[in-house]
Formats: sequence, structure tokens, C-alpha cells
Amino acid sequence: MPTPILELDGLRVSRLLRAGIHRLMADQEHLNKINVFPVPDGDTGTNMALTMRCVLSHLTQKRDAHAGNTLTRAADAALDGARGNSGAILAQFFLGVGDSAAPLPTLSAAQFASAITAGASYARDSLTEPREGTVLTVISAFARETSRLASTGMRDFLSLFTQALTSVRQSLQNTSDQLEELRKAGVVDAGAQGFVDLLEGMTDHLERGVDMEPPEPATPSVDVHESAAGEIHDLTHRFCTECTIVGTDIDRRKLREELSALGSSLVLAGTPHKAKIHIHVNEPSDVFRIAREYGEISGEKADDMQRQQHATHQTNRRVAVVTDSVADIPEDMLERHDIHVVPLRVHFGDHSYLDKVGMTPEAFLDELVRNPLHPKTSQPPAGDFRRQFEFLASHFDGVVSVNVTSKVSGTCNAAATAASRVQTHGKVAIVDSLNASIGQGLLTIYAAECAARGLGVEEIVRLTNAMIPKTLTFALVGSLTYAVRGGRVKPAVKSLADLLRLSPILGNDPQGHVKPRGVLFGRSDLHDKFIRFVLRRMSTGQRYRIGVGHANAEGAGRDLLERMRRAHPHIESAFLMPVGSALSVHGGPGTLLIGIQELA
Repeated sequence: MPTPILELDGLRVSRLLRAGIHRLMADQEHLNKINVFPVPDGDTGTNMALTMRCVLSHLTQKRDAHAGNTLTRAADAALDGARGNSGAILAQFFLGVGDSAAPLPTLSAAQFASAITAGASYARDSLTEPREGTVLTVISAFARETSRLASTGMRDFLSLFTQALTSVRQSLQNTSDQLEELRKAGVVDAGAQGFVDLLEGMTDHLERGVDMEPPEPATPSVDVHESAAGEIHDLTHRFCTECTIVGTDIDRRKLREELSALGSSLVLAGTPHKAKIHIHVNEPSDVFRIAREYGEISGEKADDMQRQQHATHQTNRRVAVVTDSVADIPEDMLERHDIHVVPLRVHFGDHSYLDKVGMTPEAFLDELVRNPLHPKTSQPPAGDFRRQFEFLASHFDGVVSVNVTSKVSGTCNAAATAASRVQTHGKVAIVDSLNASIGQGLLTIYAAECAARGLGVEEIVRLTNAMIPKTLTFALVGSLTYAVRGGRVKPAVKSLADLLRLSPILGNDPQGHVKPRGVLFGRSDLHDKFIRFVLRRMSTGQRYRIGVGHANAEGAGRDLLERMRRAHPHIESAFLMPVGSALSVHGGPGTLLIGIQELA
């Protein structure tokens, strides 16, 4: 007969949690496939795994024999790493568990049950409109059953978990009857299944021996033939938006009221000093604006759930295509080609924005002119790429990410780092575009067209790399004032250019540097001069696709596009769009870009 386990210290708690997290992570692809509520966007497994991976990293790096300390720190790690609806609810659950257990060096069964009850209460209170049939339901079932068993005098943790798990599994099965979306799809709730995975991993470890180190994480279980549950439908609120606020005495009641007016599926987790926001909205910038009033914000995220839905239900593509927000691609083409975008950060002093999401190109230029602080851009954290890659690689055979030239940004390296850590069945490959803005956008579109033909990762990478030297970007700078403000150009150079009436042209070279590629003399007929400059780099009999970008100069951009069409007889397709911050930060309003790509 095994020795009863009558108490848990911090080391035992750590081992149990790590074993449970390993189990959840191994099931993440299945969780993605059965995710239909509140939106069938197929990312619950990824979000729960990323949330708990932060906890796992903390527990692995720092061991503490004090149970309360271990749970409190695990809760803080979960809050920092919380992703998605279920991840935010899990973080709030652990926060309640940690608050209840904080002073306790060891936990008895009764104390553990009390902490779980507190966690269930915290989780429910984090939602504006809690729904049964979700992860909340199975958390509450676990809390009720552990409390009932502890009240009968049960002291052994293995018996407590084993018997409580029977009730929790039944609660999980009941979720398919509690929500119409689950009943129609014939699945249980994905978040609820993820919580059960966590408990099953912990229970198995109790059976193996609570004082043993948990085994290495299992290889994720994959059923490549499992299709995504649910159906695509139009969303009332399109963007799954998140951020973290750090402040002093955050008024969460008032914050909740303000956020509730913006959208749905609001989860507000955290404390008066650190709060995690998760909400579905149509204007993510409104969420970030309100959050900024309560403290310093970080971890901004806005996932396009409409595009995620289409990705999860794709049947004609083997490979998904990703890029970063330096690539300038019209919104309708992003939609048509199912291209996913990871945004950079734009910083005006202490204020940070998600490029093209938290701040539109038009708003960026307005702020550039108005704000005496010159903005800086920073690459997305590797975690942003990893979240996108793991989500897509659980639904596709592979992912190709076409990124801004590594010669001007660490973005490509961040993507490569994230790709090396992806733990799903799909392969992730990175393409250094050696380009930016419109040119990078053209290469991304080309890669997406290859994916639409059903090609695999290796072939898409090969063909896209072959297209890189055939794709060029040229920018006619609106004013050197902004390049001087940003330290890219010396004031004396601007003075000389103004004196001689010179207009510099920036562009990418074959090695991927973005630098001056020429100058136009005089300030008259600049469009004609710019077009002639570009035409000298095009072959008369060659077919091309082009894109024209503008910085708050739509009329000039349209005129440039029409003239380019008239000037070259074989431009087969073209688009016009406002460009993002990557190049307009140096050229300011009035900057014009032309991207050209040879077609086979």
C-alpha cells in the first residue's frame, strides 16, 4: 500500500505543477482543433500552453520549499504570460490560489481545497459575463469536490486528486450540453479540456511518486487528420485584444465599466497593482488608450480572429504565410491571400503602440508631426512570433515567415529564434526578404500565392528566395527633417540638400541594406523624375507587379501609380496604399514609394 501523501511543500507543488503543464502542452494541438467558444479561432491550446509555459519556466529556474511562495510566484508568472480568454482565466485562478496559500509553508488537503475554492472564486469574478460550459465550470467542479472530500476527513492527496478527477471529467463531458456552440460541433470546451489535462498530469505524477522529478515533456500528441471543429461565422468583434497594466491602486471596477462598453468576452485579471486585460473589440487602439490612463501598459496584442477562423478551416493549403508589419500590403490583399501579420512596436517617449493596430499609419504621421519626441520602432518580441507560429503550425503542415531585411532590424532574428522553439508538428521556415515596406509586401504576396498553389514549405522558400533579387523598393523622401530628428542624417547634409534643391531616393541594395540609391536634382516635376529613375531599373519587355505607397499623400500616390502604368507597357497588377512607420518615420508626410517585382 503506498505511503499516504499528507502535505505538499513548495518543492512538491512545483513538481506537480510541472507535470500537469507537460500534459497540457502535449495536448495543445487537439485543444486548438476543438476550440469553438467563444469564437472558433482555433488558438485555445496555443494560448493555454504559452500561459503555462511561463509558469513552467519560472518553476524550473527557481525552487522554493515554501508552498505559499511557490504558488504566489507561479500566479505572477501566469499573469505575465497570460494569453487568450482561457489563459487569462487560468492566471486569475492561480492568483486566487496563491493569495489563499501565501502564508502557508506546507499545504494540508483541507488547506489545498480552500485555496482551490479561492481560485475558483477569483476566476469567476474576473469575467463580466461568466458562462457555464467553459473552463469556469470544471474549475468550480474541482473546487466543490476537493472541498467536499476534505470535509469528510480525507487527508491523502492522491486519493483527493483521483476521486475529484472523476467528478471533474464528468463536468467536462457535460460542457458539450451546456453551450449550443459545443453541442452543434460535438466537442467539449477546449479551455475546460485544458484544465482537465493539467489535473490529469498532476494526478499521474502523484501516482508515480510526488518526490520524483517529473519526466521530460512528452512529444505533443498530433492527429494530422483531425479537422477544426465549428464553422466560420462573421464576428461582432474582430480583434482579440490584450495588454498588461502596472499601476498604483488600479480601480478595476471603473476599468471594467469602461472596457465593457467597447466589446465582449472581457476578462480582467490581476491585482490593484498589475492587471491583465483580455477583450474582443473592433478597435484595439481604444482598449490601449483606456488602459494607459490607469498605468504603464505592456504586452499589447491584437489577434485578428476573423483571419484566424479562416486559417483553422483551410482545406486547400498546406502552408500558412506570415510577415511583420514593416511589410506594406493592402488590407484586401491580406484577406485574399490569408496573410498573417506580427506587428512591430512604435514608441513615442514612454508611450508604445502596436504598429498599424494600436496606431494607424495616418495617426502615426499626425503624431510624428505633432510630437517633439521623435519615435522609435522596435522589433516584435520573439514571443509574439512564437504565439503566431505555434497557432498556425498546429493547423498547417508548415509556416513560412517573410520578414524585413535583417540588415536594418532584429525582427528576422526574433522570428528565427521563435521558429526554433515551436513545439507543434508543422515546420516553420524564415525568409529574410532583404527588403522592406512595399518590396517586402510584394515578396510576402508571392509566397502566399505559392502557398495557394498547394506547395510545401521548402518549395515556397526556394521560390521566394529566387524572387528576392527581382524585387526592389524605392522611396522618394518627403523631407529630410525627420531623418535629422532621428539621427539618421546630419543637419549639415540637410542644409546642403536644401541649398542644392536635392531630393534623395532611398532603396534596398542586393545585400539588404536600406540606404540612399540616388538623388533627384531640382524640386520641379519630381514625379516624372522619380518614375524615370525607377524605369531605368526595369526591363522594357519584362512583366511586372508594382505597389505604390504614400505617407498622407494619396493624391500624389494615385498620380504616381497612373503615370507608372502609362510609362511601362507590361505592368500586370498594381496597388496603392498608405505606408507604415518603417520608412515614413525617416521621410515624414509626403514620402512616396514604388515597389517593383519581376514576374516570370
